[in-house]
Amino acid sequence: MPGIRLPLALAALACAPLPLRAAEGGSTTAAGAEPAPAAPASADRRLPVLAAMRLELDRSMKELRLRDYEAPYFIAYAVREGEHQAVVGKLGALVEDGRRRARHAWVQVRVGSYQLDNTSNEGETAADFEGPELYQPPTEAPLDDDPAALRSALWLLTDHEYKMALGAYARKRGKRATEIKDDDDLPSFSREPPRPAGGTGLVDPPRAAPFDEAAMAERVRRVSAGFGAHPALFDGSVRIGVERQVRWLVTSEGTEVIGERVIYGATIAAATRAPDGMLLEHEKAFYGASAAELPDEAALARALGELAGELAALREAKVVDPYTGPAILMHQAAGVFFHEAVGHRLEGERQNNEKEGRTFKGQIGQRILPDFLSVHDNPALGAIVTPAGRVSLNGHYTHDDEGVAARDVTLIDRGVLRDYLMSRTPIKGSLRSNGHGRSEGAAAPMGRMANLVVTSSRRVSEARLKQLLLEEVRRQGKPYGLVIRDITGGSTNTSNYGFQAFKGQPRLVYRVDAKTGAETLVRGVEMVGTPLASINKIVAASDSDGVFNGYCGAESGFVPVSTVAPAVLMTEIELQRSERAMERPPILPPPR
Repeated sequence: MPGIRLPLALAALACAPLPLRAAEGGSTTAAGAEPAPAAPASADRRLPVLAAMRLELDRSMKELRLRDYEAPYFIAYAVREGEHQAVVGKLGALVEDGRRRARHAWVQVRVGSYQLDNTSNEGETAADFEGPELYQPPTEAPLDDDPAALRSALWLLTDHEYKMALGAYARKRGKRATEIKDDDDLPSFSREPPRPAGGTGLVDPPRAAPFDEAAMAERVRRVSAGFGAHPALFDGSVRIGVERQVRWLVTSEGTEVIGERVIYGATIAAATRAPDGMLLEHEKAFYGASAAELPDEAALARALGELAGELAALREAKVVDPYTGPAILMHQAAGVFFHEAVGHRLEGERQNNEKEGRTFKGQIGQRILPDFLSVHDNPALGAIVTPAGRVSLNGHYTHDDEGVAARDVTLIDRGVLRDYLMSRTPIKGSLRSNGHGRSEGAAAPMGRMANLVVTSSRRVSEARLKQLLLEEVRRQGKPYGLVIRDITGGSTNTSNYGFQAFKGQPRLVYRVDAKTGAETLVRGVEMVGTPLASINKIVAASDSDGVFNGYCGAESGFVPVSTVAPAVLMTEIELQRSERAMERPPILPPPR
């Protein structure tokens, strides 16, 4: 199951604006400077790694073959390095600091042909054989740029993957002889032109990720000391960090890619309890492609004050009853809604997998959204300008994890489905990749969102959107409508096991009185629904856009994503009561 949320979690498919893989995050109104400068070309330590990968891959393609069995027709090697630095402060004291660096190797071996090979859309591998557990070589790659050590790690993984591929290929051919499937005529793998390292845009420039740990530590000390003025918040933290990733890819087709990304993040998080024992958690997160894009110390202190004020208001807010009726989803909530209800259901592999619900399979050319809405996904988009300023997008990259160049893909044009998010796994109606094969760690790539952008031809001011809400509330005879202003994130079930549904965890929900339009904060509910029923209840959108930055968890790992969306008015949403732990607040007041 996929999803998006502020805290990092993989519930269904869960996604989140979480800061740099560890803390949780929220809003995304960071603005500012240009990306971090490139490191000097002379310091490029990446090329020996690529050369070692190429040597071992060439050896495997030339010599790897078990007697009486097929040799591989395709091999791909990837090494993915992640480096994280962060400092965390609580109540004026540092509680965490440090740097973490890791590398993972991923090997794919395909036997057979592009038309029919060992891979399966249902995640079947040779490990499905009954019998003793098979040895799985470690995926950790050496941190030192030692060619022999790296080649040894790749060699062992290649040997394992080749043996597994032979078993899976034999079973797949056997199933073809006994079972009928509607995708039997589909190729197993798309042919894409080779992209050698000398090709334009296939080697990203080295990126610097400067992080003044001492200065940032002092900043989180000073800002987190502000929690001392809010004793009702029994936990609160300030985190500032940076994540840098380097990706190497070589394939037997001749593709060679080096990609880099740098994401800075700052998060303020706190927790309290309402008088009835309900746990209330809140976060504000900020992202940028450089440290200069993060809020300065004064801005962070203001954000902490806003967060504390909102939690104080939530403590006094009433628990709202389950609700069905009109609502406005403000920008972030709308972004989560489109990500969960629409985006995950347009991921290519899900259209082939019989274990998936396949909500939009075979509907190219059919209307699936109101005709004033369009959706595209553009990984090449590095930033957008919003009313709050310039915002860098987490989902930016120049080429995907299969070496295919990033491409702006129109998914839905004026309500009509036009394409899917494609890796190199063909599906009916879309036989080629469109640069959306994404993965993390040692996971295999699959079609995923990057920068999902929702546009509307029916745009009104936010004031007019609220007027339309009140008109709809009165037309339906409801006592009130809702405005969801902030959201933690969400999750969705795309499989055919269980219901096709999505869930969002709103943080700031306001009840809007039908007579006066007065807004009252409420708590204790979560947004739920089924995608086909919900998406066609959108009747208007705002004339401003907002950004939801975060990380999205699914089968191929947690990948950085962004959604750009207007606020939307829906004639009906459903809210259910959220799970409640009725624990007493701390018995003693905090020490002074």
